[in-house]
Amino acid sequence: MLLLPAGLAAVMAPAIVLAASGGGGGFDGVVHGIESRYHARATKIPFMGLISALAGVSTHGGVHNLHLAEFENFSGPIDGEELNTIVTQHIGEGWQRIVRETSRSGTDQSLIFVRPEGNHLGMMVVDLDGHDLNVIQISVNPDQLSEQIKEHRSHHRDDPPAED
Repeated sequence: MLLLPAGLAAVMAPAIVLAASGGGGGFDGVVHGIESRYHARATKIPFMGLISALAGVSTHGGVHNLHLAEFENFSGPIDGEELNTIVTQHIGEGWQRIVRETSRSGTDQSLIFVRPEGNHLGMMVVDLDGHDLNVIQISVNPDQLSEQIKEHRSHHRDDPPAED
């Protein structure tokens, strides 16, 4: 019975420390920056920590640190340069933008940032689709993920045989 409270305290400690620190950069910094600028509230997916842990187990460590926030029903146009600036200012150290795409109308915008995380690659995606905006952060191990894809790849009769 004593192990349950100790286990909960060990799991909750990092979340409490992060909440007390105000988030800083990264996922929480980007979400807070967007919320502040556009006076909107993000919907964070419940049990995302559990989903992230299950993804890590099911991919044998290929995927972890999964975060997702949704902003629904943004009103008015969002300037692509302004969104890029907000994300760049709030994302934190070590991130590099590799994709910035804006539709001609400006209603669809995508930003993709990456950073090395040891043998993993951190990825932050900010995607505006009309009046809905999603912020996603994930950390992937490219080698482990490649192995998982090979293992679960379905073959069509015209596909060449897989190389080992």
